[in-house]
Amino acid sequence: MKTTTDTLDRARLPGHVAIIMDGNRRWARSRGLPAVAGHKKGVEAVHTVVKAASDAGIKALTLYAFSTENWSRSKLEIKALMFLLEQAITSYADELNREKVRLVISGRLDALSANAREKIDQTTRKLSGNTGMTLNVAINYGGRQEILDAVNTALSSGVKSVDEKSFSALLYTPALPDPDLLIRTSGERRISNFLLWQTAYSEFYVTDTLWPDFGAKEFTRALLDYQARERRRGA
Repeated sequence: MKTTTDTLDRARLPGHVAIIMDGNRRWARSRGLPAVAGHKKGVEAVHTVVKAASDAGIKALTLYAFSTENWSRSKLEIKALMFLLEQAITSYADELNREKVRLVISGRLDALSANAREKIDQTTRKLSGNTGMTLNVAINYGGRQEILDAVNTALSSGVKSVDEKSFSALLYTPALPDPDLLIRTSGERRISNFLLWQTAYSEFYVTDTLWPDFGAKEFTRALLDYQARERRRGA
């Protein structure tokens, strides 16, 4: 099967693709390297896939970068991850700007350092006027936590009830449509507390490829697999 973007049906692309980027540590371990080496290689894969998604015409891409559960890792790994996330967001800004990509961040950002929050805010403001693909990076994100935050926001506003539309408006990124396609790398077959509300009718694509090895061809293969499916949404 050819896996170039030329083989895609542009009229049947998923509007919003979400990715659980899994396998950085296994990639490093299989090469006798420290975990941070896998995370560094994973950042390179982010650059590649964001470019591939933008070129393909995807309207929104959400990347699961750091979960609320990741705080249980070693202090050294967390420090390295946060440094890489901060560096990637700031150093990648000019390239995203050239691609006309708009950046948004979702998650409980109050847990990040003041310096990290300031740099994230500067970058998102710099890219806020772009009209191309929206890149949503989930940092300190948890699906259950997002739902609880939405519920508490609703309760504090004094409303007596909510429907699906009004509840969705209380989530971290209400302007984004629900993902049409959810990709998970490294062969794991679980959702890992990611976009629990939004993925109710998303198509799932699981690949054994570890995230650092996931590139444009693999991304296109996922899109082609999606286009071969019939979406019924429960009908």
